[in-house]
Amino acid sequence: MLVLSSPSGAGKTTLSRWLLENRKDFVMSVSVTTRPPRKSEIEGRDYRFIDTATFDAMVAAGELLEHAQVFDHSYGSPKQPVTAALEKGQNVLFDIDWQGAQQIEQTTEEHVVSVFILPPSFEELRNRLRKRGLDSEAVVESRMAKAPNEMSHWSEYDYVLINEDVDICTKQLETIIEAESLRRPRQIGLTEFVRALR
Repeated sequence: MLVLSSPSGAGKTTLSRWLLENRKDFVMSVSVTTRPPRKSEIEGRDYRFIDTATFDAMVAAGELLEHAQVFDHSYGSPKQPVTAALEKGQNVLFDIDWQGAQQIEQTTEEHVVSVFILPPSFEELRNRLRKRGLDSEAVVESRMAKAPNEMSHWSEYDYVLINEDVDICTKQLETIIEAESLRRPRQIGLTEFVRALR
C-alpha cells in the first residue's frame, strides 16, 4: 500500500495520476466522501460521493480502513476493494491526508510505504492552488491557512519529496517504489527460489 499525502496543491494528485497511467501494477483506492463533486470529477474514478448517513453507517460497520474529517467533509477508504486488490498481487495507491495515513500505519504497518509531498515554497503552493482554478479565493485561503498544520506531519512519513519539478519528483517516486518492491519480504517466491538454488 503506497500512501501519498501533501497539503492541497503540492502535487499528490498529479503524481497519483502519473503513477496509475504508467504502472499497471497499481490500482487506486477510491475514497468515499460526503463533499459534493467538482465539475471535473467522475463518480467511482475520483471518489464515491455518498451522504453523511451512509458514511456514518460504513464507519459503524468497520468498513473503512481509515476515515477523517477534512475541510468540513468526511473522507474514508473502503476496506473491501483494497483487500481484494492486494490478494490479486496488486499494489494499492492511497491519496489521503495525514490523519488517514496515521490510521493505516497503525493497522497495517508492514504493508505500507508512506510518502509526503512538500511544495518548494509557501508562495508556490498558493500559486498552484490559484492556477488549477478549482476553488474560489476564499477556499484557496482556507486551504493555505490549514497547510502549515498539514506540513507539520512530514516527519511521520517514510519518505519526503519536495515537488519543485514534477518530472524530477516523479522519477524520485518511481525510485522509491522500485526500492521498496525489492525489499526481501515483498519478493514473492524468493524463499522457494533460494531453496531451489541450494
